[in-house]
Amino acid sequence: MGSAVFQGTSALALDGKGRITVPVRHRDLLLTLSEGRLTLAKHPDGFLLVFPRPAWEAFRDKLLAMPMAVDGWRRVFLGSATDVEIDSASRVLVSPELREAAGLEKDVLLIGNGHRLELWDKQRHAEHEARVLAQGMPPEIAALVF
Repeated sequence: MGSAVFQGTSALALDGKGRITVPVRHRDLLLTLSEGRLTLAKHPDGFLLVFPRPAWEAFRDKLLAMPMAVDGWRRVFLGSATDVEIDSASRVLVSPELREAAGLEKDVLLIGNGHRLELWDKQRHAEHEARVLAQGMPPEIAALVF
């Protein structure tokens, strides 16, 4: 993955078949990093992880190397992982199971978060962000930003 970093938020809409159109700012990098091959997996916080395939493989290898004590968590990630590709119309299909797990219906956000992207239901993200902001800024972030 090198120095490739995803950042920024794109407001999108799921189409009737459960597809999103990948924004140009992310699409070009995804095509370069993984030829448009992605892996989607659910996250326990109620959103979907969107990995370029090489980043997913590195994450998966770390999970596989962990002891059996984390088997339940490994199952959350590996059991929900779905390989997808950006199609010729720049869309990605999100399976019904993953849409249900993340509460995705129509309005969604694709958020860059470093070496991966996150796909959130717009309302669920607003609620999550409000909870995060209500907790106050941790000292590590305050020291970094201010």
